[in-house]
Amino acid sequence: MNQSREVEGCSKTKTKKFKVKHPKTKVFRSNDPLLSVFMWGINHTVRELQHIHVPVMLMPDDFRSFSKIKINNQAFNKENLPSNFKVKEYCPVVFRNLRDRFGIDDRDFQHSLIKAPRPISPLRGGATYYLSSDRMYVIKTLATEEVEEMHHFLKQYHPYIVDRHAKTLLPQYLAMYRFTVDNVETYMVVIRNVFSTHLKVHKKYDLKGSSVDREASEKEREKSLPVLKDNDFLADGLKICIGDEGKEALIETLAADSEFLANLNIMDYALLLGIHDLDKAVEEALEQVDEEDDDEDYDSGGSGGIAMTPPDSPKSNRKPSSLGTSKIDPNKDIYAIPSKSANEAQSGPRHIYFLSIVDVLTHYGVKKAAAKAAKTVKYGAGVDGISTAEPEQYRKRFLSFVSEAIE
Repeated sequence: MNQSREVEGCSKTKTKKFKVKHPKTKVFRSNDPLLSVFMWGINHTVRELQHIHVPVMLMPDDFRSFSKIKINNQAFNKENLPSNFKVKEYCPVVFRNLRDRFGIDDRDFQHSLIKAPRPISPLRGGATYYLSSDRMYVIKTLATEEVEEMHHFLKQYHPYIVDRHAKTLLPQYLAMYRFTVDNVETYMVVIRNVFSTHLKVHKKYDLKGSSVDREASEKEREKSLPVLKDNDFLADGLKICIGDEGKEALIETLAADSEFLANLNIMDYALLLGIHDLDKAVEEALEQVDEEDDDEDYDSGGSGGIAMTPPDSPKSNRKPSSLGTSKIDPNKDIYAIPSKSANEAQSGPRHIYFLSIVDVLTHYGVKKAAAKAAKTVKYGAGVDGISTAEPEQYRKRFLSFVSEAIE
């Protein structure tokens, strides 16, 4: 009897139910299938490169190389990704080397771009622009001929970046892809964002150093932050106030960059200028605090209008002394230059300037020569401000205008 009870007791073993934890998957969620594939492609290609040693010295074949992947009838994440798509990355080792020289960690690069980018207003032309979720990168669509131009440009661009130790105001090109979704091919290039991730740009200018047809249109002016042009800059009476030392360093970089472009027969580029106004930032911060005071400081539930969180309350999180403080993050705001009065030690405009050369893929060919001839007929041969000009003439006029704009 005792033996049977012992056997019976042994057969009743306790069992615990364990909940299986599945690894989290990146869903690449976007309403646009192209952006979903873009995020998937960034994640895949950057991870693949982590297993490849990138040599210090690049070979000619690296500038012709590419990687391709074709996905057919995939079942993973079908609510966000199309069933069939293709991803092609151009010159992966070259761009990986460039990212390294620009001080960009591939894991940070990957993390920035696997969250859905949002579309932004184009600066000019028919391209579509997107901004990464953390505002670090701009994604721009390219026409087919621009992809070919990028390949030619890249062969000269990479050694120039190496020689200059990445000290340049040229665009920081970081990756280039072709995505095929629903049998439609889209070419995209990833570029470092010129503007800050945390400092608001109050004014924006596109400066070429020319005067003919260089005013923002009425339609452009209706935007909350229009892109103004050369004649608008002059009419506003603005100067880039960075002092003699800052001017010398900036002009040296612009002179080297524009000489590089002229040697490649490139013109029609522009200096993109963004201005963060420190005084206006303080005003905006104070207005925001006033709005928060109206919303939070008084109880709407019938307490007779008694302040629930007065300024001296221990529960108040406001720090009036830090309102509107605009600080440059040296790791992120690489295009930022403070005005000489930014620290309030001197009189003058308290600004932070963001400057970069943009649109560097226009060659002076037959089309541009014809455009110059047409404008010369329209405005007269004596007009020097026509934007279409031979590369060396364009370079000199560009540098002269920028130098005059700096004090």
